[in-house]
Amino acid sequence: MFFIKRIRNFLKQKEQDLLKIPDEYVNVAYSYRKDWVEKKAKTLKRGANILDVGAGPCQYKPLFKHCHYTSQDFMQYRGNKKGLLADKWNYGKIDIISDIAKIPVKDKSYDAILCTEVLEHVPYPIEAIKEMARILKPGGKLWITAPFASGLHQEPYHFYGGYSPYFYKLFSQKFDLKIKEIQPTGGFFKHLAQELWRAGDILEKRKKIHIVSKILFKKTLPLFFAKLDKTIYIKEFTIGYLIEAEKLK
Repeated sequence: MFFIKRIRNFLKQKEQDLLKIPDEYVNVAYSYRKDWVEKKAKTLKRGANILDVGAGPCQYKPLFKHCHYTSQDFMQYRGNKKGLLADKWNYGKIDIISDIAKIPVKDKSYDAILCTEVLEHVPYPIEAIKEMARILKPGGKLWITAPFASGLHQEPYHFYGGYSPYFYKLFSQKFDLKIKEIQPTGGFFKHLAQELWRAGDILEKRKKIHIVSKILFKKTLPLFFAKLDKTIYIKEFTIGYLIEAEKLK
């Protein structure tokens, strides 16, 4: 009990400093993914054609101001508010409304294609990869991010928990894609950090969290375990994977 009281007192003393830490900084999945996409965006030349597949709110559009950015989505999700991981949902300006496996553009149309956190919501992900490969120019880049093991979200359009690296390796070969990078979103402890942050977020939305618990779940523990992941890395567990593939022909 003495130890718990000491922790509680420490958190109260540091309350204001900890609350100033932006959620996106301790929401490790989002921050890791955003940094990666930003880095990839900078590799594109000015005027390059980029297609954001399953763009949803078009959150990455600002990163491609130097490119000709086009968004695609099927626009059927209406923001179901049920479930632990339910959230508000608003579409951005979608240029192409279509099935992901039947995008109405010519072969070899884009210099790069971005597909972030989409494939788990697609009933036939292999067909989606095939279609993206079709409309990608030779030498073009396909950037995919998807979870490895996720909870139910965006229901009823959630068909898979996630994908292993072997999924991408297997199907890239079938569609003239060469894997250039497979980057895990951290290891076991970063995954733990993400889930602790999520637990705090769920409790906060349900208004069942004390300020000390909020600081513990949404700030202190995620930061601690995210840092621990750098020294004790366990690769078998991760939040997800960041994939770069190049179109061969």
